[in-house]
Amino acid sequence: MRKTLVLIALIGSSLILFKQAKAQEVIKKKGYTLTFESNYAALDPKLKSRMIETFFEVYPKLAKEYNLATLKEVKFFVDTAYKGVAATSNGRVVYASNWMKTHPEDIDVVTHEVMHIVQNYGRSLGPGWLTEGIADFARYKFGVDNPGSKWTLPELKPTHHYKNSYRITARFFAWIENNVKSGTIQEIDKSLRERTYTAEIWKNKTGKDIDELWADYLKNPSI
Repeated sequence: MRKTLVLIALIGSSLILFKQAKAQEVIKKKGYTLTFESNYAALDPKLKSRMIETFFEVYPKLAKEYNLATLKEVKFFVDTAYKGVAATSNGRVVYASNWMKTHPEDIDVVTHEVMHIVQNYGRSLGPGWLTEGIADFARYKFGVDNPGSKWTLPELKPTHHYKNSYRITARFFAWIENNVKSGTIQEIDKSLRERTYTAEIWKNKTGKDIDELWADYLKNPSI
């Protein structure tokens, strides 16, 4: 009988913990709604708070810079089953619990992922390197603590190419913004969302095609 009662108590406690872990928290601020959910019972409350704070700090800025029509309601889910870093689809960002546990300082993974919501390219006419390069450019520009995670744009190397994506592409975009024409990346982002993007847009906006821009970048890559 005693063993039965202990077993029942353990099962009850487990159910309570599972319910708490899965419980949704809905936060509304600055005209946006964030629904936060996790099945990771050991998620650090301070990290959770930082993720929420980062969302409400950067998402309105990204919306203002790139897409005022972006979603007003966003969902975060910290998932023990997901083995990547983070992934975004249909206004929902899934964060790998293991990544958040081992890299709690990488708070601007939030910035990168919610930029994908703002981008909203759907079945984009543009290449994937462009999508990820713009998201990392947004992280570079709007991140709340890139230094804290030792996240930087890498110095140019002979092996680099603008199609390498992520930070390598983002650095090239920063160079374009600072040395060629400010606002270019906003225009590229807009064209991808409106499904009007073609390779000719680079020349239309800057006077040079992307390969010519890259060649100039190689000569003087300072940003």
